[in-house]
Amino acid sequence: MVVDLADYRSDNGATVRWEADTLLVAWPISPSERGEIIFNLEAGRPLLQQIAVASASAGSVAVPVLQKVDPVTILTVGERDLQAPAGWMAFFDNPPSRAYRSFAAVLTKKTVKVISTSARTVVRLGEVKAGGFSGGLEFTLCRNSPLIFVEAVLKTSEDGRAILYDAGLVSSAPDWPALAWRDPSGGLQRTLVAPSRVVAPLQVGGRVLVTEGRGDQGSLAIFPPPHQYFYPLDFADNLGFAWHGASGNSLFRGYGFGIQQPPAGDRRWVPWCNAPPNTEQRLGVFYLISSGSPLSALDTVAAYTRGDRYKKIPGYHTFTSHYHIEHTLEYLQAQKKQNVAGIPAGLETPGFVKTLKARGVDIVHLGEFHNGVTPRLAAKERLAQLQRLHAECARLSDDTLLVLPGEEPNVHLGGHWMSFFPKPVYWVLNRGVGQPLVEDVPGYGPVYQVGSADDVLRLMEKENGLMWTAHARIKGSRGFPDAYWDRPFYRSEHFLGAAWKAMPADLSRPRLGWRVLDLLDDMANAGLKKFVLAEADLFRMEPDYETYAHMNINYVRLAQRPRFGEGWSALLAALRAGDFFATTGEVLIPEFSVGGITSGGTLVNPSSEPMLHASIEWTFPLAFAEVISGDGAQVFRQRIDLSDTESFGRRTLRIPWRRAGRNWVRLEVWDLARNGAFTQPIFFSREDARPD
Repeated sequence: MVVDLADYRSDNGATVRWEADTLLVAWPISPSERGEIIFNLEAGRPLLQQIAVASASAGSVAVPVLQKVDPVTILTVGERDLQAPAGWMAFFDNPPSRAYRSFAAVLTKKTVKVISTSARTVVRLGEVKAGGFSGGLEFTLCRNSPLIFVEAVLKTSEDGRAILYDAGLVSSAPDWPALAWRDPSGGLQRTLVAPSRVVAPLQVGGRVLVTEGRGDQGSLAIFPPPHQYFYPLDFADNLGFAWHGASGNSLFRGYGFGIQQPPAGDRRWVPWCNAPPNTEQRLGVFYLISSGSPLSALDTVAAYTRGDRYKKIPGYHTFTSHYHIEHTLEYLQAQKKQNVAGIPAGLETPGFVKTLKARGVDIVHLGEFHNGVTPRLAAKERLAQLQRLHAECARLSDDTLLVLPGEEPNVHLGGHWMSFFPKPVYWVLNRGVGQPLVEDVPGYGPVYQVGSADDVLRLMEKENGLMWTAHARIKGSRGFPDAYWDRPFYRSEHFLGAAWKAMPADLSRPRLGWRVLDLLDDMANAGLKKFVLAEADLFRMEPDYETYAHMNINYVRLAQRPRFGEGWSALLAALRAGDFFATTGEVLIPEFSVGGITSGGTLVNPSSEPMLHASIEWTFPLAFAEVISGDGAQVFRQRIDLSDTESFGRRTLRIPWRRAGRNWVRLEVWDLARNGAFTQPIFFSREDARPD
């Protein structure tokens, strides 16, 4: 065993002691408590001899939470179809439809290295092998945090690999008598440890499972990174992302519990995660140690995602977009089937409304009529559907949630795109020869007939609407918006830009959704004042689904939430102005400005070093921020190390920013779990260069 303590230092509060094949690491988990881990580095022994909690007072004795347990990682390896045009930028792929295998990540205790960085202590163990992948095992401990972030860091030289992973803790003699969790409806559940139980998927709420100790033994929660762990799917069903029991396939010995990804997913398009050759895939899982009860531990874990609810920020409203709920068609079909003139039974308060309210959403923009039939519909049927959509949005809107009509028409422009108007608008997508663009239709008022990109632009100009590329550069928008970069409709102020979602998945990346963040930089460098909002792109929303993992949100600066009957032009104006930021929810950027100009704005005649100002707020300890800028050709990244941060904090960034030669700047902030937030760009111009 090679032990390397050269990069350890005690000034971050951690204590490390090596003796007789054991490594003890202690660190403050709060002002009043410390955590302890004893690593047993003798071959054949459980790696974690003890995980314990003690009072912070000198000489206090640590109380074990768990003893003699091994971390387990199960790596499932399949194939990415690199012959398909999308290659690594794939969503429409199905690795579970081809041969795949699962491998236990086996640790051979050869080396241990302790690294101290600001408020972090990292214990790195080697070596680990799982099939054709190899690397190490890392434990990251954060000052004044009960989190233990455990990552199998693995890479392969093999090409075309797509992966999933399960993770957890196992023991040949479990010393915790029971496990507890909340079910998807929020009810507290409990089960006794049953060493003979074969592992099976378990549906839990909040993605967390907790040990129940004996007496004052405390508890340990286990849960995944709340967003990165969940590769993109069309549906957000709770597929059973937790497990407990004994291995039924000899991948580990003993009884354990943890997190898992069912390989079949939602049985539609199931792309898994990319694992390009020679990239370090970080297969992470969180433990949270507590001296309290399982309920206390569950509540502590929930605080890291604010109870899976988006926090209210004064002056902002939460806005989410791109939901193919098909509520309108469901309503019409149910109404016909039930032969009723009123609201069909079961649709009085649809599941998506309950779900979005539970998440703390203020405004939702739907993406109805995504069944592919709409572009061919005759005006009579199309207008009746729109009328019902508008009526249902009005009915379902109240003082807590504004439900707004929207569509993903996917005709005339190229690729897939979203439409958004500041009031109900009637339009038909198949304008015939000789038909006018707009005509008055009894019962509907002005009705637009569009049959080309020019028609769409004229409609948007007349109704002051917005459009943007849905899932840019992937799925049905592969190659877009690049393919219509120079078209008048794209250059107009009515084309917002694009929408962001964390796809494809790649566990080697320190940030999510780089595909669209790179596009945001490309658009800014091209001199286009375009913006990127967050999109969910989900097909169903029910209260017991795992929606939070698959969602994101926009915080739009609005004085008040619009009311449906009064129109929502203020919302479109704020989006068009870039006066918003996007986030997974855990990281917030309520203030961002350069030289006093906020996101989306243009700073005219800036000084040589305007002040960049940002206020940030977080739950998980942060990893880094990046100030990203461009000069019209290149993209520049100034990384700010934030490894000195602890859990749950706020900070103001004030950076004298050298803007010489730069045309724009924006900000991203990412945390330990790869949750993050980003602003829209701020642009720079000279007085004589301002557009008319």
